[in-house]
Amino acid sequence: MEAHTREYLEGRFGDYYRGADVALPPTPERREWGYIPWSAGGTTMVRHQSLLDIGNLGDFLTRTAPQHVYFSAARFNDPGAGTMDEKGWQSADLVFDLDADHLPGVDPETTSYADMLAACKDDLLSLLDILENDFDFTDTQVVFSGGRGYHVHVRDENVRELDSDARREIVDYVRAIDLDVEGLIGTESNRGTTRRVLRRHGGWGARVHDRLLELAENLREMEEEAALERLQELQGIGEGRAKTILGQIHNNFEAIREGNVEAGGPGTRILVNALAEEAVTAETAPIDEPVTTDTKRLIRLPGSLHGGSGLRVKTLERDEVADFDPLEDAIPDRFRGEKIKIRVTEPGPVEFDGDSFTLSAGDQSVKECLGVFLMARGRAEKETK
Repeated sequence: MEAHTREYLEGRFGDYYRGADVALPPTPERREWGYIPWSAGGTTMVRHQSLLDIGNLGDFLTRTAPQHVYFSAARFNDPGAGTMDEKGWQSADLVFDLDADHLPGVDPETTSYADMLAACKDDLLSLLDILENDFDFTDTQVVFSGGRGYHVHVRDENVRELDSDARREIVDYVRAIDLDVEGLIGTESNRGTTRRVLRRHGGWGARVHDRLLELAENLREMEEEAALERLQELQGIGEGRAKTILGQIHNNFEAIREGNVEAGGPGTRILVNALAEEAVTAETAPIDEPVTTDTKRLIRLPGSLHGGSGLRVKTLERDEVADFDPLEDAIPDRFRGEKIKIRVTEPGPVEFDGDSFTLSAGDQSVKECLGVFLMARGRAEKETK
C-alpha cells in the first residue's frame, strides 16, 4: 500500500471514529488493549495497554485512528503489565472464531469473498445452534469480524474460569472430533424389558435421530428404485444392505421413530452410523481451535473498523444473523454519499453494497465506501490527481 493511500485511510478512519459510539466490553478496566497503527507494513501491534494507558476510548480512537483495535478475552489484575505472568490472570470469556479462509471445501483462490462470507454464516448458524441448544449458553454476543468471518463471545459466569484443556473439550464437542456413536446410544425400559435407543433429547444423538426420522419418512414416500439409490449414497451401504434397510423401514417405522437401533436387525444400526457421519459433515462448526483454547487471546473490538476491508466490526442481535449481509450491512455510513478517485491495481469481479460488477484496471471514480473497501483489501490505491 502506498504512503498516500495509508494516509487517506487513516484520516477517514479518524473521521469515522469522531462520529462513532464504540461501546466498551464488560469490565474494560480489567482487559488488555492492543492496536495496529497505519504504519508501513501495517503488522506491528502495540499491546500490553490498559484502559488507564489509553484513556477515554472514544478520544483514543479519534486521536490514533488505528488500522485494527483489539481487547483481551481475559480479565487481569494488572492488564497493562509487560508480561503475562505479571498481569495476573483472573478469568476469560469463551470466544469462538469462524474464518472463511479456513472452511472445509472453500478454496480462497477460486471462491469469491462474498461466497466465502455466505458459507461462513451458514457455519455460524450451526455453531449458534450447538451453543444455545447443547450448552444452553445465554450470555452471548455475535460479532461480524469486519473481515473474513464471525466471532461469538460467551460470557456466562460458569465458563469464565475454564482452563485451556476444558475449553479444548468444548472445541472437540462443537467439531465432533472423534464422535463416539456408541455413546449416542443408551438403554430404556420398554414393557418390562430394555432396548437400545438413540439419545434423542438433545446433543448429537438428537441430530442423528432427526436425520434418521427425516430419511425414513422420505424413503417411505419414494418409489423403491429411488429409495434404494438414496440409501446407497450413505457410507457403508451397498445394494443388498439397502434392500434390507428399506424393508426394515417399511416394517418397523414406529420403532425407528422411537430411536430403536435394534429394530429389524443390524440394518438400523448401520444406518445410524452412516447418518452420524452425515450429521458431523453438515452440522459441525469449523471453529479456529487456538482462539477458543487461548485464555489470554486478543479479539477485535466491536464497533471498530477492520483495516483490511474498511467494514465495521459489527455486533448482531440473534434474530439479525440470518438476514445479515456483511458487504452491505457493515458499510460505515460515514463512507457513503461521496465519490472518490482511485487507481485500480487488481481488476476483476466485485460484489459490494448489493451490486455485482467487473472492475477495470486504471483510474476510476467510485463511491467512497467502495473505494475504501478496495484500497483496504489491496486492490486499489488512492488517486492523487
